[in-house]
Amino acid sequence: MLRACGGAAPAAMPALVRARLARPASSTAYAAATASSSALEELAAGRKGLARVVLKKGKTQIFRDGSPMVFSGAVDRIIGRPPPKTGDVVLVADGTEKPIGWGLYNSVSMFCVRLMQLEEEAKRDPTCALNMERLLEARILSAVDLRRSLGLPSVHTNAYRLINSEGDRLSGLIVDIFADVAVIASSAAWVEKYRQEIQFLVNKVSNVNHIKWRSSADILKEEGLDISEQKEPEPSSHSGTVKVMENDIIYLVSLEGQKTGFYADQRESRHFISTLSKGQRVLDICCYSGGFALNAAKGGASNVIGIDSSASALDLANNNIFLNNLDTQRISFVKEDSTAFMKGAISRNEVWDLVILDPPKLAPRKKVLQSASGMYRSLNALAMQVVKTGGLLMTCSCSGAMTQSGLFLRTIQGAASMAGRKVTVLRQAGAACDHPIDPAYPEGQYLSNYLLRVT
Repeated sequence: MLRACGGAAPAAMPALVRARLARPASSTAYAAATASSSALEELAAGRKGLARVVLKKGKTQIFRDGSPMVFSGAVDRIIGRPPPKTGDVVLVADGTEKPIGWGLYNSVSMFCVRLMQLEEEAKRDPTCALNMERLLEARILSAVDLRRSLGLPSVHTNAYRLINSEGDRLSGLIVDIFADVAVIASSAAWVEKYRQEIQFLVNKVSNVNHIKWRSSADILKEEGLDISEQKEPEPSSHSGTVKVMENDIIYLVSLEGQKTGFYADQRESRHFISTLSKGQRVLDICCYSGGFALNAAKGGASNVIGIDSSASALDLANNNIFLNNLDTQRISFVKEDSTAFMKGAISRNEVWDLVILDPPKLAPRKKVLQSASGMYRSLNALAMQVVKTGGLLMTCSCSGAMTQSGLFLRTIQGAASMAGRKVTVLRQAGAACDHPIDPAYPEGQYLSNYLLRVT
């Protein structure tokens, strides 16, 4: 059972975690914090060796407004001897050295500090101030409450995102729940530091019996952490595959697969496809484990074909056919390169009523956005040519650089010109509601999904 800030920590926990969670600020500091004009200043007085990261003039407001990522270029100086180490709690201050918040320091990353709490929040409730363990518990509890208010989990769906990094104000931490397995994806040095606490708290979430920890090695290297040099981590309590349910459709999820193993962000769009599919011929391009295709078949499509180049993904997809008792005469999966398949279909004058195009991330960084735009344009031009006149195309991009640039719709229009077709936007969507986005950090918005009529 998780608790809010200020409650007693459960007894049945590792001693280190219990000691950290039980560490309060003094009652004197609490009283002073609530009365003082600077809560963090008062609380920091009782903390020896607490460094202060002072921002450059003109760089403060964006962080007062809630942006969680303090870039090294925004920092004027660091006050503290000895200097802070990666993972240390630090104050973040304006040019007058007055604290505006606190966060976790990184001496190597381009993100010098990940802000965790602002001064105003600490003043309202100082019980979590400068205490990462208590803050973790409060934020995870808040995330659980939010998902419950969204109806997750339910008897129809037990695959969902519990923690969405900056969207749940835990930058660098993602937790997906798959039935009774929690997959924890770490992409920040502080997450690795607090691994024991995070695992303990996530394990207290209702119905979670197993933890799978997945560290993003390449991103952590940029954080100054080479996990290959660390001692062998504790083995995960679950490996292999797990069966989950999403909108009454059963999926086999590989815990060793892409990302966390399953793309819960497309849940609402997959369900929407099921409402459009009755009596339709449907083509699912880059289908992975068959999410859109399975929804189309469940929705009454007359024929569904899924295309992917990954044999392991298609093994999952074919298993999913049988798990849902679907007719193999109506739904099938083909291992083939998506471009080659569409070119072949065009040469045969083969068209479908409804086409879904959901390629992998083609623009992982802004510097490759131009070349990625060309790839998106070419793929969409081919997809439009395999849609019957008046048919529908759902096209997606999971590249944050593309979504944030605002270029995806322009790229789609360029594809239509290339294909000699005309498109009309019928629906625009992003990630499902269990993937919250902090408006102070728009970089968290990555998924674009457009439903188009093609004529």
